[in-house]
Amino acid sequence: MRPFDPKSFEPAISWARRHERSISALSLAGGFAFDSATFGRIDHAVTQAVFIVYLLVAGIAIAVLHGLESRPDGRKPSDKTRTILVAVTQFALGCLLSGFCVFYIRSASITSSWPFLLAMAAIFIGNEYMRRYHARLVFSALLFFFAVYSYAILLVPVVAGRIGPHWFLVSGAIAVVVFFFFMRALARLGHERYHGARMQVFVGMVLITLFLNAAYFLRVLPPLPLVLTGAGVYHDVERVGGNYQVAEEDEPPEWQALFGTHAIMHVQPGAKLYVYNAVFAPRGLRTRIVHEWQWLDPARGWQTQQRVPVMIAGGRENGFRWATYKTDPRPGQWQVNIQTVDGRAVGRVRFAVEQQAVPPAIVIKTLK
Repeated sequence: MRPFDPKSFEPAISWARRHERSISALSLAGGFAFDSATFGRIDHAVTQAVFIVYLLVAGIAIAVLHGLESRPDGRKPSDKTRTILVAVTQFALGCLLSGFCVFYIRSASITSSWPFLLAMAAIFIGNEYMRRYHARLVFSALLFFFAVYSYAILLVPVVAGRIGPHWFLVSGAIAVVVFFFFMRALARLGHERYHGARMQVFVGMVLITLFLNAAYFLRVLPPLPLVLTGAGVYHDVERVGGNYQVAEEDEPPEWQALFGTHAIMHVQPGAKLYVYNAVFAPRGLRTRIVHEWQWLDPARGWQTQQRVPVMIAGGRENGFRWATYKTDPRPGQWQVNIQTVDGRAVGRVRFAVEQQAVPPAIVIKTLK
């Protein structure tokens, strides 16, 4: 058996140094792919532990690299050490951000989550262009702050069992306090380099805080950590034991399913239509959800016909289930917005109504 020779790794290290930016981007992408496949419920202890470990790894790697880079010229870290620490930082941050992306996308439609997805694109672009050390320190620190803030937005509702503006502000305050102590640690590890970057970090932190708060109070960010796990429009909904039995129309024509058009519900005069949904909330969380029934007026746009609030309780794996109904819905286009009481979108069910004299052909389905 041959003795271990560290020099045998030199070609690989040399190749990694030449492709450092590409490796950083791949590490970030690897984090996204890994977490997208592995994250489960937000209220599971394992999920929270994984987030905390990633935050610790990212924070420690940033701090260690900063401390090593702050040494005098003769004691700077080797290219190998620098490459490893950068890859570790980017992988941990990538895993964090991918996990947040998973929960943001689960919590709403893509259109509601576009600010977070836009931020992800900015991360990849910034990773390619932030080359100098000071720029890398600023970028890594701000990315870490964004990760801490995003985690606080997810964590506080799970711990408090409530959602709303006050709890969002508490999340921001926690993120700022944690990041303050992190920056104080960086100052102790390398004051001169910290001093050169602190103003840029401060400005970036303010901009990130303003961006997330604007997105929240303009109702762009989804109502984390609520998740719409199922929804549909039916002719009847009845609870049978622990399940729900629904009456739905026969399958639409293949071309209709292929092109994703909205369901067409054929109703008799005076009949009811039901919208059923299931919304996941973490264990212990209670909040009020509203079904906003809207009809499309050709002249005036979407007109609200009724708003039905329901208090939900979290903890069930497949979500809290309920249904609301509309009696004798007029023909035309309809949508039911599933949202919080302050108008944050959880989901939407769209369908068209056509009246006919005979009952439609239906099938009975059980929803668990």
